[in-house]
Amino acid sequence: MNILLSNDDGYFAPGLNILAEHIGKFADITVVAPERNRSGASNSLTLDRPLSVKKAANGFFYVNGTPTDCVHIALTGLMETLPDMVISGINDGANMGDDTIYSGTVAAAMEGYLLGIPSIAISMSQHNSTHFETAARIAVELVLHYQKNGFQSPTLLNVNVPDLPYDALQGRVITRLGKRHKAEPVIQLKTPRNETVYWVGPAGQPNDGGEGTDFHAVANNKVSISPIQVDLTNHSQLNDIKDWLKS
Repeated sequence: MNILLSNDDGYFAPGLNILAEHIGKFADITVVAPERNRSGASNSLTLDRPLSVKKAANGFFYVNGTPTDCVHIALTGLMETLPDMVISGINDGANMGDDTIYSGTVAAAMEGYLLGIPSIAISMSQHNSTHFETAARIAVELVLHYQKNGFQSPTLLNVNVPDLPYDALQGRVITRLGKRHKAEPVIQLKTPRNETVYWVGPAGQPNDGGEGTDFHAVANNKVSISPIQVDLTNHSQLNDIKDWLKS
């Protein structure tokens, strides 16, 4: 297989390096990742300036842009042939529920999906994780399973792995995305020049995190695998909004 790897933590991130080490044992890999941490970049493309691509000593390519830039450039100009799969990660921190809207990790995988390539975003369940090896083994298992049993339709998977030793995992479960309470308030600070600055507050705690959700799976030491899509249309409201407009 030919597999494109990317992330949003930057080309130097330990999660990406461990993922490349494991996937590279049985597949031809190309790594194209941001030159610095671009967490929270979502699906943004850089359209106001040109982008540069450089090659690190370890063979990874890095781009002075967003995760979406990286995958888009790789698939539309950098790679001679399209890969069989795009994998984004391993992210140092969860991408569950509402997180997926903001996640650069998910966005990188989504760009592959938008260009017709099966894609996987894989994340650890918490920041400052210590068991990236566990997530790398899960990624390998998913890719090898795909090799033997391809997807029936275009597929984008969002995978979250508990930060545990591999043998401590309690299984793998297919989940839907949960939902969080609204984010905590911004943190307001004063600079030495007496200017007011703001840090975005922490994400809210799970609000919809019951059985069947990604939150519930990870809380019970299970790998969460969520098939996600790009269509943001609220189909159930189409007729309601038609009636609203007529009134």
